[in-house]
Amino acid sequence: MKLPKLHSPKLAALSLRVGLAVILLYAAIASIVTPSDWVGYLPTILTSHLSGTLLLKFFSIYELLLAAWLLSGILVRYAALLTAATLAGIVASNFSLFQITFRDIALVFAAIALALLEDD
Repeated sequence: MKLPKLHSPKLAALSLRVGLAVILLYAAIASIVTPSDWVGYLPTILTSHLSGTLLLKFFSIYELLLAAWLLSGILVRYAALLTAATLAGIVASNFSLFQITFRDIALVFAAIALALLEDD
């Protein structure tokens, strides 16, 4: 049985937007609920100067806003590029934890793919 061809750039972009928003929402909500599980992922250079819990709250708000922006469908190319940069920054700043963060590289490229699909 041959499967029908599906070619829908709009559906692909929607799928990427929702998928990226879900991971941002999960990380933001989980870090608000149990900050002790997440504060260790913040770069030491920042936590040595500022409270890790406070930084985490601000970053969680940033992630929530970024997720909302992706879901809004407004200027998606820019939201996707900012998402890619954010995820790349997470990987780079946690390189010693690469066995955990390596999956984020696929998410970086998913965000880049979304930016390339969008024509805003």
